[in-house]
Amino acid sequence: MSEYPVTLTDRVRAVTGKFMSMLGNALYRAGVHPDSITILGLLIVIGACVLIGNGEFQLGGLVLLLGLPLDAVDGAVARAMQRKDRFGAMLDSSLDRYADGLIFAALSYYFAIQDEHTLLLLALVSLVGSFMVSYARARAEGVDVDVRIGWFTRMERVLLILLILLVPPTLEIGMWFMAIGTNSTALQRIWFVYKTLRQRHYEGE
Repeated sequence: MSEYPVTLTDRVRAVTGKFMSMLGNALYRAGVHPDSITILGLLIVIGACVLIGNGEFQLGGLVLLLGLPLDAVDGAVARAMQRKDRFGAMLDSSLDRYADGLIFAALSYYFAIQDEHTLLLLALVSLVGSFMVSYARARAEGVDVDVRIGWFTRMERVLLILLILLVPPTLEIGMWFMAIGTNSTALQRIWFVYKTLRQRHYEGE
């Protein structure tokens, strides 16, 4: 039995795995490179963020929704081409961080010009939490601990952002959930690494 809970990301991958494999093979045969898809995904996010910063939340959310599948398509194409180098994974992860930062920056900009100071603070706290979730996993790999747990992995964050943008009445409560959820997940991962390393220490004595 796995030591990790089944996350939402795991469930989505299980449901869509066969289709994504077929799509990845088709795009690979058509000569599409996975890095091109990764970069296109970021460009779509940039377009959505311009709309979000201007207060056009629902339109921005629709643009994000259209670009969301690309986050999985690039990986499917990379697997189809049996890519051996690790640059693709590094590029994908790096541009994901840019995407996260740009979305929260766009929200922060809008809240600032609207003098919504509480929401501005929540957006900034969410930005820090979002980056810390990813950093905790990356740093854990440096001490040989695989951290795949968390209540607010990127899948949950993206879905909540879409809800906030597409359903305006959820904006304030959604930002509270985002701020608390991201930072709780970062602390959850740090605690997991601490327990894992502590257990290894005692087992090695």
